[in-house]
Amino acid sequence: MDFEDYVASNRHRLLRFARVLCGDPRLADEVLTDALGRAFEKWDRIQALESPHAYVRKMVLNEYLGWRRRASRTAVRADLADLIEAAPDHADAAADREQLIAEVKRLPAKQRAALVLHYFEGLDYRDIADLLGSSESAVRINVFRALAKLRVQFTNDDDQSLSRNSAEAHR
Repeated sequence: MDFEDYVASNRHRLLRFARVLCGDPRLADEVLTDALGRAFEKWDRIQALESPHAYVRKMVLNEYLGWRRRASRTAVRADLADLIEAAPDHADAAADREQLIAEVKRLPAKQRAALVLHYFEGLDYRDIADLLGSSESAVRINVFRALAKLRVQFTNDDDQSLSRNSAEAHR
């Protein structure tokens, strides 16, 4: 498959992956464009690999992680709600969704990448470890810690809202 055919058949999938990682559609376009530019330069070697798509996806992931390291001192954040396709929400569900998106944005880059690769891309821990260049146990720990942070945040918020509701009921 030549490069143009590869991009034509995989761009949408790669862009969606980049958008979930970045949380910003414009940044995702930049990350994907940079990764595809580098892939174009190496396409002869990449297309000879067993899984060119896995290699290009790793290039996108590396570009994202590199961007996060370079831009850690800036506060570029976008609304992930635009990226997640969902049925119309009721008010409470929309608030929960917005809160979840905000909490996911606060996760460290490797934890967020591990979550996205596991739950969005459906990769197992071994494949994620290969992509991130770490051990399988490190990936499991990153996923565990990310989920724990999200659980603690939502549990604390639920406890606070229950306390408020309880206090209001006793008035």
